[in-house]
Amino acid sequence: MASMPEKRTSLERYRLKKVLDRLSAKEGRGTELVSLYVPPGRQVSEVVSMLKEEWGTASNIKSTTTRKNVQDAIVRVMQRLKLFKKVPETGLAIFCGAIPQNGPGSEKLETYVVVPPEPINIYLYRCDSRFHIEYLQDLLKEKETYGILVLDSSEATFAILKGRRLEIVEEITSGVAGKHRAGGQSARRFERLREAKLIEYYKRVASHAEDVFLPIEDLKGIIIGGPGPTKYDFEKGGYLNYMLREKVIATVDTAYTGEQGVKEVVSKAPEIIKHIRYVEERRIMQSFLYEVGHDTGMATYGENEVRRALEAGFVRLLLLSEALDRVRVTVKCSSCGHKHKETVKASKLQDFEAEVNGKPCPKCNLPTLHIEEKKDVIDELAELAEKTGADVEMISAETEEGQMLKNSFGGVAAILRFKMTEN
Repeated sequence: MASMPEKRTSLERYRLKKVLDRLSAKEGRGTELVSLYVPPGRQVSEVVSMLKEEWGTASNIKSTTTRKNVQDAIVRVMQRLKLFKKVPETGLAIFCGAIPQNGPGSEKLETYVVVPPEPINIYLYRCDSRFHIEYLQDLLKEKETYGILVLDSSEATFAILKGRRLEIVEEITSGVAGKHRAGGQSARRFERLREAKLIEYYKRVASHAEDVFLPIEDLKGIIIGGPGPTKYDFEKGGYLNYMLREKVIATVDTAYTGEQGVKEVVSKAPEIIKHIRYVEERRIMQSFLYEVGHDTGMATYGENEVRRALEAGFVRLLLLSEALDRVRVTVKCSSCGHKHKETVKASKLQDFEAEVNGKPCPKCNLPTLHIEEKKDVIDELAELAEKTGADVEMISAETEEGQMLKNSFGGVAAILRFKMTEN
């Protein structure tokens, strides 16, 4: 089995967020919803044994309905678990329970299996009125490593932010005197000496930054903060190693230095990090718009055109709008086997199903059409991309370029490996 990529893709994040949104909306009666987390390395047989014990314990539940629903859910979880010869290398989460569909007595057993994009280290079995998805929600939080440097003319603090974990690595002082000169010194001489000491201090800061930040393999960016103009003087002075200079993603004002200043930067980091993703999305969209604008033949857009390019293996990068709300429906005739596919807006799906069921088949004319399969267009196109080795980027609708992808290009676009030939 191939190892999981360390870097989470925007598609993995989108898929996980989508399933968690669905799970968060589910509510059961009493404690009838089962959540099971299995970390990598656990034996499937060991987990099944634990579930059998839980099934036995559930026989003590007084309410007949609750007892039946919990035991049925445990059996279903065991059935799903046994489909795995071994626990996936990132672990496994299974959610199952009787979900009311339309008031009391309308419960239907629903099961969701999630193989997380990153390893989970929790072993948990729980019955509740809701599914416990918080451990998977943690995976959606930013996990990349960021360097934080907070400085003014008297001190500098170096810190590392990884996900929600903050580590203060080092603090140094400058030894530079304040701006008020000592008695007996000329103002010019004092300023000259102070300037020389500041330059030495900046060089020391840069040297410490190299020691702290350069060894970090997955360093996503560096945020520089501090009160006053010192941070700008340091950054613009070119003191930082060129590899670190390229990683500076923001310079922010803080009221304090030291640990307090670092915490101020951290409080602003979510917006900064979010902005970085927007910058990445804009860059991706600008690449696509360049190909379209220069009519290079190396880009295409629109669901049908992109699907054709994907099926031919021509797509290098598939761009999908997160706001794409369409479903690919396979319509089949149960008499003659005729099939055709249509794309339907998710909001119109129920009406479309009612319209299709029992409609005459265009081939044999018998009223035996029915919906055979429904799949989100995003999932369908992403699977086509994965089969042909194309990269996939999910683009939010929150930027100007993201709105353009959604409104002007139908939410589906692609940059090609080579030109498509006209049929």
